[in-house]
Amino acid sequence: MFQRLLRTEAALRRHREAPFSDERERYLQHCADVGATRATLRMKSNELLWAARLLYPNAPQGVDMARLQEIVLQRTSVHKGATTARRLIDIARPWLRFLGWWRTPVVEVPFQNQLDRYVSWMRDERGLSTSTVERWQGHVRMFLQWCTATDRQLFDLLPSDIDQYFVSEGAQRWSRVTVSGIASALRVFLRYAATRGECDPRLAGTIRGPRVYEQESLPLAPGWSDVRRILADTLTDKPRDVRDRAILMLLSIYGMRRGEVASLRLDQVDWRERMLRLFRLKRRQPQVYPLLPSVAEALARYIDTVRPRTPHQEVFIRLHSPQRPITPMGIYSVVSRRFVALGIQAAHRGPHALRHACAARLVAEGLTLKEIGDHLGHRSVSATRTYAKVNLVALREVGDFDLGDLQ
Repeated sequence: MFQRLLRTEAALRRHREAPFSDERERYLQHCADVGATRATLRMKSNELLWAARLLYPNAPQGVDMARLQEIVLQRTSVHKGATTARRLIDIARPWLRFLGWWRTPVVEVPFQNQLDRYVSWMRDERGLSTSTVERWQGHVRMFLQWCTATDRQLFDLLPSDIDQYFVSEGAQRWSRVTVSGIASALRVFLRYAATRGECDPRLAGTIRGPRVYEQESLPLAPGWSDVRRILADTLTDKPRDVRDRAILMLLSIYGMRRGEVASLRLDQVDWRERMLRLFRLKRRQPQVYPLLPSVAEALARYIDTVRPRTPHQEVFIRLHSPQRPITPMGIYSVVSRRFVALGIQAAHRGPHALRHACAARLVAEGLTLKEIGDHLGHRSVSATRTYAKVNLVALREVGDFDLGDLQ
């Protein structure tokens, strides 16, 4: 790999004679295999050369952030600048992880075993979706950490302790909807813990969250004119815009969730039959949609001209090394970045805002709640009913929109 990247014998000798040359060369070859460009590989090789020279000989036994920060200070004493420091960390840390040398601090969580069992129960016995498991796990983890910090044990918990948790942690920070969701998650957890004899079986029944009325709020959707602006902003030949256009169209036309876009695989796009075969996360079942010409064009352009060569089967891949599938959080960043850049004012600026915009447009088109729910992959009509409360007169302004026409 050094032979391919370095142009002079002096440079080649400098890289090969420095410490950990085999380990650096092996990592650079890995980066090349996952699609890193020559320019990126040259930058990585130079930063890794600095890191290797400053590492101690016992680096294979483990390098932590404190040691890496020491290396950064030595590096920036020669070439100053925040960019220099950030670049070295961003390049050296993945290299150390690749080698198995990176050491993250071990944080002991007293309740971790209980939390792990609970997560397994939610996933394996209750069959909850991944997003629900992660959300409830987060709520319960925060509660257990609070118990640890305040020297409380599950077995000795009283209703007054639960009240104190909501008062001390949620005051002026949690909305009514958030408090209601956390209360529900804790009720389920404490019922589960009671079946294992870990807390008083009456405790869960004492938790009362605030009343949240069905359909009490309006959908938080941007106007369809704003959606058009977002899509128009991607009409360039820039690789990022080509990729983002395909993502944004799936979110706004099919009302896909960000996790559904992130997990979309190449074999789910049926080019021959012009079908898009999704797996709806909430329904936990497949769903087939017609592959609209405008969406097919955007996907084909991305896959043919921008998508990196990679063994991953997910459609959407990070543009920069390491070139791995984009995450749901990455999908959020794609959308949020467009909202901010265009100055679009909305209560929420993520993928779900585009899903709401899709639903509002379908209401304006005169579709029934059942039809809209089916399109969005809702499990019940009640989940769709909120979209019937929007201003239909205003939405009729976009009533001439054609699913297959995004000019």
